[in-house]
Amino acid sequence: MSIDKKQDEKVLFDKLIEKSELKQLVYHKTYESFKTFKKVIEQMKQHYHAYAKTKKTTFDVPFELTTKGEFEIELKFGGDILIFMMHTNVFEFPRAHRVMNTSYVKEDKNRSYCGVINIYNFLADSFKYNRSNDIGYLIGRVFVNKDNHYFIEGKRELGYLYNNFGQNTLNKETAEIIAGAAIKYTINFDLLTPPYENVKEISLYEITTAIDTMTLKTGKRLGFKFQADED
Repeated sequence: MSIDKKQDEKVLFDKLIEKSELKQLVYHKTYESFKTFKKVIEQMKQHYHAYAKTKKTTFDVPFELTTKGEFEIELKFGGDILIFMMHTNVFEFPRAHRVMNTSYVKEDKNRSYCGVINIYNFLADSFKYNRSNDIGYLIGRVFVNKDNHYFIEGKRELGYLYNNFGQNTLNKETAEIIAGAAIKYTINFDLLTPPYENVKEISLYEITTAIDTMTLKTGKRLGFKFQADED
């Protein structure tokens, strides 16, 4: 093998090792952050149950945490479920994304590689009655990089939290704030009756199978514009 080919091969192998180590580092930082969310939510569950014992309520109001595999947490409270789901891959932002124009990323491009923890909201009855046609909503996603810095894209309460990417560190305190904001948003995100025009027609098949299979689709904003970019 010629000297030039050996040099090219060395550059290739160095690039492979560098990129792979970076992604592994980001993955582990994200995984640690995900475990922090789990610990925080478990603690919130304990605090809720202690507090609920002091309240006189007519009905039982659940607040339960279930672990669904290594990368998924399911939090059921009231009539809602929040699913915290960590993606196992590492992503880089598109060039046009606002993060790419920050001085923090321009100083070190490797900071733009992030793991993602998605937060979804579903109706608890969708799971209880196995309504596979029901709709859930992505209410927020948390991006974590190699420095354990993070920022959030999300709805209302979530979208306004700590979006200084270069300074925010994901720790127990910030995980508590994010989880609390997700719960608060979900509590205020009510199930609205869909527009009449969207539901005025129904097939014979749908009505005859609705009770047995729950084929009628339900979602909190079904038939409405969700305003994904506006709140």
